[in-house]
Amino acid sequence: MPTPAAVPTPLTRKPEVMAPAGGRAQIRAAIEAGADAVFFGVNPPEAEARQGGAGFHARAKVGIASEELPEVMRELHARGVLGFVTFNILVFDRELRRAERSLMALAEAGVDAIIVQDHGVARLAHDICPDLHIHGSTQMSITSAEGAELARRFGANRVVLGRELSLADIERIRRQTDMELETFVHGALCVSYSGQCFSSEAWGGRSANRGQCAQACRLPYDMFVDGEYRDLGDARYLLSPGDLYTLHQVPELVRIGVDCLKIEGRYKDAEFVALTTAAYRKAVDEAWAGLPLSVTPQEEQDLEQIYSRGLGPHFMTGTNHQAVVRGRAPRHRGVQVGTVRGVTERGVLVELERAVKPGDGLVFDPANWRKPEGREEGGFVYGLWQGGVQVEAGNVRPGQVYELRFGRGAVDPGRVRAGDPVWRTQDPTLNSRLKPLTDAADPVYTRPVAAQFVGRLGEVPALTLTDEEGRSVTVQGDTPLGEARSRALDAAALREQLGKLGGTGYHLGDFRAELTAPEGVGLFLPLGALNALRRAAVSALTELRGRAPERQVVPQLDGALQASVQSSRVPTAETPAPQLHVLVRTPEQLDAALAERPDSITLDYLELYGLKPSVERVRAAGIPVRVASPRILKPTEQNLQKFLLSLNADILVRSGGLLEGLQAALPSLAGEASHRGRGVDLTGDFSLNAANVLTTRALLDLGLSRMTPTHDLNAQQVAELAGLAGPETLEAIAYQHLPVFHTEHCVFCRFLSDGTNYTNCGHPCESHRVALRDERGVQHPVMADVGCRNTVFEGRPQVAGMHLDDWQAAGIRHFRLEFVHETPEQVRAVIARHREYLAGQLSSAELEEALEESGDQGVTEGSLFVPRDFGLLDELPMV
Repeated sequence: MPTPAAVPTPLTRKPEVMAPAGGRAQIRAAIEAGADAVFFGVNPPEAEARQGGAGFHARAKVGIASEELPEVMRELHARGVLGFVTFNILVFDRELRRAERSLMALAEAGVDAIIVQDHGVARLAHDICPDLHIHGSTQMSITSAEGAELARRFGANRVVLGRELSLADIERIRRQTDMELETFVHGALCVSYSGQCFSSEAWGGRSANRGQCAQACRLPYDMFVDGEYRDLGDARYLLSPGDLYTLHQVPELVRIGVDCLKIEGRYKDAEFVALTTAAYRKAVDEAWAGLPLSVTPQEEQDLEQIYSRGLGPHFMTGTNHQAVVRGRAPRHRGVQVGTVRGVTERGVLVELERAVKPGDGLVFDPANWRKPEGREEGGFVYGLWQGGVQVEAGNVRPGQVYELRFGRGAVDPGRVRAGDPVWRTQDPTLNSRLKPLTDAADPVYTRPVAAQFVGRLGEVPALTLTDEEGRSVTVQGDTPLGEARSRALDAAALREQLGKLGGTGYHLGDFRAELTAPEGVGLFLPLGALNALRRAAVSALTELRGRAPERQVVPQLDGALQASVQSSRVPTAETPAPQLHVLVRTPEQLDAALAERPDSITLDYLELYGLKPSVERVRAAGIPVRVASPRILKPTEQNLQKFLLSLNADILVRSGGLLEGLQAALPSLAGEASHRGRGVDLTGDFSLNAANVLTTRALLDLGLSRMTPTHDLNAQQVAELAGLAGPETLEAIAYQHLPVFHTEHCVFCRFLSDGTNYTNCGHPCESHRVALRDERGVQHPVMADVGCRNTVFEGRPQVAGMHLDDWQAAGIRHFRLEFVHETPEQVRAVIARHREYLAGQLSSAELEEALEESGDQGVTEGSLFVPRDFGLLDELPMV
């Protein structure tokens, strides 16, 4: 950690406003709305895309074509805007060469920074081009200063903090690190910690860590409490949070010293980008100037109208589990305009809260009386009537009941009932008001330039323009200054003429004029010459600003692979026997595991009080014992590291921040080949997201004895990683319930208490079992951890039976079995069957069959499934 003296005090730098862009239209809207930076994905060259190559960014359906990237960067830089490219997916071993080519192309195109999830790729990018800034993505799950420092080890100079942090958390991190900090301020919220969601992988073979989120969080679920169905009323979308809105928190973020405020929404249209960017631009400028926030009710309504699932600051202002997820609907709601009071032959009677006009798009919200996933009624209003008389739009008054009529067949009155809320999802006038930003022919948002005019009698004049970043150009005119016969040039006249910068993207800031002539003699320059001088200077400055930076870009992958792969090939005297590691979550499961005597037992308990006695029980049985850390550690939870170390047990490390913290707590980690000598053995878990040999080896070098690959790898990729990183370095999970969601939002608190957080919820997680049933009828257990974060587990065990032969052939010798809600009898049976397989008493097919019979809801291959076309495009990197 840096010393306190190295940490910047707040208000040393005006925060950037960063806008999202899914294409060129959004980029133009962001520029004209005043964005300081734009982030976007880049898709592969056309020839590569035809072969199946995809972009390395987490919004697979949008992005800029790589062929147009240099032009996009010139456009951005010419307007004083930074261009950040998302490279924020996990990269597989077979893609490393393609990834290196992409990184080199981004650096050469003048990209200002790349936003990276994969630790190994971050280090590779830094080595390829040290001048290219690296931003640790929110998918790195960074929630502490230690997490930020871990990203620094891999070349990052900025980190994007988790959206679950409060203002107090952010300020604590700001005081503990001099890393640049970026935080989300507006847009969609994932219910799961970014980088820690495996629902798409588990249920559709589409990894969220690979830009293919299937949005399973936006689906309805039924809740079962202690095996009994719990009626949720109109809140069946219990994993679908509202959208983030923190305009009122901008002054605090500026005071804290956050470096960048980020708007989410690369799938949104240009109107959304324009409106949100302009709002946060204004808020930052006011806060920086020490002015109060001047947002109007209309501006707030516009932000809700343009796109909203329900806006709120959510975790940024502190935890309130009753407010994060309303659960009524998963999609854009817009602004509530009224409530249905009845239906007529020709329309719907609505008591209005806000004025409605012809052309508005409305939807009738039925969630309180029928299945919320059913089709909603709605359409575009073509007129309003009252007492049989059509009412002009300007005469509509909130608080009164009007008959709203729609186009023929647009709304079925039989599907609309009294009491249904009415939402306006589209307002045509809003889009027309945004057209100056989205369809501007000339620049709307301009940036200041300083100008200096130097003129001497008989000599050609010179004009120097200097932008905000200190870039400067000097241009000389073609016509010498002559002697004035009437009105002479002076500073005021020059400022007026040279300040005519309309259509250029600039406005004149500071101005100086140096005019030299004999006493009593005035200077003259034709107006056309003065205009030509101004145009030439503007053109030269714009060209200078748009140039790609000169960078040294050198391939580094071969060297990185050489170091990573060779260091893993340590010869062993003999093939070790396979080892079976068991993870349990209850004392009853521990009893069963002790009876089966596996090679180690890992304790992953909800509460800490039972850990120490259980550790002693395992140790007394002569079995190596590990404790599992939480996946997330916030700034106020750092004492948990001391507690885990006080147990004198080995640790299953699930948090990058904890791994960094252990570097100081256990100095012997650095460069130590054998870890047993220090008394604490560390294993890195799946949540560290090791997807390739570069990341695996880099994390192992921080003192881990073994790594569990990320769940984004299929079974063949796990075997291939063993061949590259060394099979002795991997611990593969052979039986588990895939952790599909890991969320700060607590469903126990939300639905089993009236409390807002752990201080007043009564801790129902300690006395109740909860499961969520999906539309297929599968129940998925939910468990809370020591930090009150919830994990939703796949209800069916994911088994690796059919792949174990291949894993053993690849040299993997460490296998883990993880239990969630299994009974002691099930725990014993699963351990025993795997023991029999490893002893050669069961075939892999017989193991698979035995596990299928033991499961309550069947089993699944889950994330281990290997597609038929796997590996057709890329090949394993060889050294």
